[in-house]
Amino acid sequence: MPNSPSRRQVLGGVGAAVVTSALAPVARAAETLTRPDLALTGRTTDLGAGWRFALANPDGVTDPDGRFARAMDPAFDDTAWQVVDVPHDWSIELPPTADGTQSGSGFFRGGLGWYRKTFTLPPSLAGKRVSVEFDGVYSDAHVHLNGELLGNHPYAYTGWSWDLTGKAHTDGRTPNVLAVRATNPLPSSRWYSGSGIYRRVRLVVTEPVHVARHGTFVTTPDIAAGRGTVRVATDVANDSGGAVAAEVRTTVTDPAGRVVASGSATVGVPAGQAATAVTTQRVDEPKLWSVEQPVRYRVRTDVVVAGRVLDTTTTTFGFRYTEFHPDNGFSLNGVPMKLRGVNLHSTQGALGAVVDAAALEHQMRLMLAMGVNALRTAHNPPDPQLVEVCERLGILMMVEAFDCWRTGKLEFDYHRDFDAWSGHDIAEMVHAAKNSPAVVLWSIGNEVPDASMAGGPAIAAGLIAAVRAIDPTRPVIMGSDRYRSVPAPGSPQDLILRQLDGLGVNYNTAQSIDGLHAAYPDKFFFESESSSETSTRGVYQEPDLLNTGENHTPGKRATSSYDNNLASWTFSGEYSLKKDRDRKFCQGQFLWAGQDYLGEPTPYDVFPVKTSFFGAVDSAGLPKDAFHLFRSQWTTAPMVHLTPMDWTTHRPGEPVSVWVYSTVDTVELVLNGKSLGVRKFDRKTTVDGRPYLETSEPAGDDKNDPSGSYTSPNGGTGKLHLTWTVPFAPGTLTAIARAGGREVARDTLVTAGPPHAVTLTASPRSEGGAMSFVTATVVDAHGVVVPGAEPVLRFAVRGPGRVAGVDNGRQELAQSYQQPTIPAFRGQAVAVIAATGGRGLITVTATSPGLVAGTVTVPGTSLGQRNGPGARAVEVPAPPEFAAADASYSGAPDTLPSAMLDGDPATGWSNAYTKQATATLKAVSRPRPRDWVSLAWRQPRRVGTLTANFVVGATVALPDTVAVSYRTARGWEPVRNLKVTWGTDAPTTFTFDRVVTTELRLTMTARSFLRINALSAS
Repeated sequence: MPNSPSRRQVLGGVGAAVVTSALAPVARAAETLTRPDLALTGRTTDLGAGWRFALANPDGVTDPDGRFARAMDPAFDDTAWQVVDVPHDWSIELPPTADGTQSGSGFFRGGLGWYRKTFTLPPSLAGKRVSVEFDGVYSDAHVHLNGELLGNHPYAYTGWSWDLTGKAHTDGRTPNVLAVRATNPLPSSRWYSGSGIYRRVRLVVTEPVHVARHGTFVTTPDIAAGRGTVRVATDVANDSGGAVAAEVRTTVTDPAGRVVASGSATVGVPAGQAATAVTTQRVDEPKLWSVEQPVRYRVRTDVVVAGRVLDTTTTTFGFRYTEFHPDNGFSLNGVPMKLRGVNLHSTQGALGAVVDAAALEHQMRLMLAMGVNALRTAHNPPDPQLVEVCERLGILMMVEAFDCWRTGKLEFDYHRDFDAWSGHDIAEMVHAAKNSPAVVLWSIGNEVPDASMAGGPAIAAGLIAAVRAIDPTRPVIMGSDRYRSVPAPGSPQDLILRQLDGLGVNYNTAQSIDGLHAAYPDKFFFESESSSETSTRGVYQEPDLLNTGENHTPGKRATSSYDNNLASWTFSGEYSLKKDRDRKFCQGQFLWAGQDYLGEPTPYDVFPVKTSFFGAVDSAGLPKDAFHLFRSQWTTAPMVHLTPMDWTTHRPGEPVSVWVYSTVDTVELVLNGKSLGVRKFDRKTTVDGRPYLETSEPAGDDKNDPSGSYTSPNGGTGKLHLTWTVPFAPGTLTAIARAGGREVARDTLVTAGPPHAVTLTASPRSEGGAMSFVTATVVDAHGVVVPGAEPVLRFAVRGPGRVAGVDNGRQELAQSYQQPTIPAFRGQAVAVIAATGGRGLITVTATSPGLVAGTVTVPGTSLGQRNGPGARAVEVPAPPEFAAADASYSGAPDTLPSAMLDGDPATGWSNAYTKQATATLKAVSRPRPRDWVSLAWRQPRRVGTLTANFVVGATVALPDTVAVSYRTARGWEPVRNLKVTWGTDAPTTFTFDRVVTTELRLTMTARSFLRINALSAS
């Protein structure tokens, strides 16, 4: 990658930031900082507001001109730097680009950045201990105070603390300057990571004798009928000059704040050391923390020396007990249940990596609505705010340490720091989350290459020991893709598994997980990654195929939402659900993924496809059909869902495959008041007696089974959806679910008219953060969503708020998320609105030319972030998209429409594809029945002839039928008097009455694949 600034950058003066041209005008206009006096708020003071930031080099981690060599010096001139509040992610503020980036990062840049925070401290801190704590910086943070290097912390996903005592000025006059250098060398992550101080920073002030950082560990070792034991181990640090006898008093309060137990213990603490005091107290009739009722208690800890309280901390915990049984599965508080989990990366769509508690809660409430009860923090330790959200909402957590060990996956990933830092980082992971009742599993890694290498077992042993030395109460596992067959005795995989309590497998067949269970009867198993089916919201293709090809036409890169687009290692959602359901020993599964995330855009690896396709909801937080599939299996309340979610963009009479997901066994489909029949699920029971709904028609989804279908241990095969084939007719399509003859749920689709208005709805915002999510929907005059509408929407804000980011969930999107405008996709888009401080209402408006504007209000909050994501972003119009040649479908990356115009007969457009086999499905290569290609011009042209050179061969042939149409102001209209002269060794010509148009379209039906190596018009 280049180490010097490119021509796309604008260089400022001494001490100025190197910024993109889109940000340069506002970098100079940063608002004036408030006075640097830091208002202390007790033991902990937030340091989030009023930093200055400079992007020294977005294309490398060097400072090529040396302009930032003294950026840590208090006298360094930072007045031209941007003003930001942290958490902050500089990468998401840069426009995506294919130049010098990779798809793994979502085509966002990283580089080198500097942050500076100036503040004064009062004389009252004389004699106190002062430290600064970071929850996470991406990455390799070097932190300076007043020009002195405090230290560096390489790993981006763990927190740390540095002592400032004696280094910080506390005279109330002399400013302190905290300077942080952060880097993001590319490639450093397999998915979008963000860059900078993306988690919280705080100042901690204590007396010399105090509770150590992470110094409280609360466990409930004895929970029996009517009582519970609370054991509190408190590490007391003594930074004074003499030994002390410290009394540690612990007070337990219930959710209502009532004192329910207390205890005390005295411990001698030598000077400069720490000692642990343990108190044990009994709580009568404790309420248990569960996923249905996440009841939390608190422990107040007071450290008392010579009758004086020197420190007080509060720790949240819960009473609960778990079991991971190798045969009987997972249970919480004695109640058997499956882990209904999702994997989520630590990004927030349009916010990038910025951590905001309200945004986290919004995301997790989406998961709850799908029936989720568990989260895997893929593949790194979570932000503490996410742990708090999960324990408050009742979501179990599998907390994971690393994506690699000593052997890396990318040039600049964690393997470079593993030997020196892994012991520290995994200990930090455990300490940070050890008191949360939500956390039930510790994972030492994900798909690490070392798991199949000779040194792997020793590495695993060290990591396991480090976890158990801190917390022996929870199982230690890992997630792996290297156990798809039973390991050979004595192999690295075998030796590692024997050390673990259990194992998460990634993408195992039903047969392979059965084999592991039989070979290791004392270990528990679950799916740490399941399915990985890919989809695009509102896009549908070939429902009769279990696995479809992908459309590679620029602007149409998307995958089918019929649960039928799979990569070689993946499985359909239905297969994964059935496999887990039928195995009592399987603890559950974690779907890959809960939400589309930036980067890793499987199955495409081309700009501007910036996000993954794996999510049950898209990157904007809008549910796909997969959301409703899992909801139908993971929830019990009556529900029914129609797929496709579109009864508008079909041709009259076109047969539409309608799928219905439901928790109810009987569903009737009605079109325009006429019943299309009733379909029913069969009521079935697993071999251990658990009921479920499934059809009995063969699914044909497992080539490994003699039947060709996945077969349950009870002998059943079938599908998790009901199916109708409906000739399209405009109007109203309704699915009615009935139980006992009574309607209990319905879902309705209505054919939409022309776009008329924009409506806005706002999700509730929790009080813990600044962000609200506002969904814009394009509707017709009757309020029906227009699924094909893609007008550009402009969001504006009045009151104490701002647009923090915009998204429409489309994976192929060239524009930045950090601007106020975005095209709707499938009729919808989302704006993230940040409160900027103040209790007044925030009014959000969305406008688009020719449409009635939409307005909604959200409450302000004093927790607002004034200088955060989107604050400096300016609108960058998307480059006009113009394709001289286009196609409905291109089967491969090298058969795009543009190849018809390059003059090379060896290249051309084709709809031919071969979808490779998966572990359960055979390869498929099936001609599409109907496709089109087109020619377009920037200015209208008068044309009467279209010439196409069809290639004929073993796999490609001439079309069966053809039609030519041209674009008008009213839409597409057929040409008149079309005559076709077919050519086998010569071009085929289509002549017609001349028309004036900007685009001609050739529509073809065929029983074979098609290929055209030249297309022209005259």
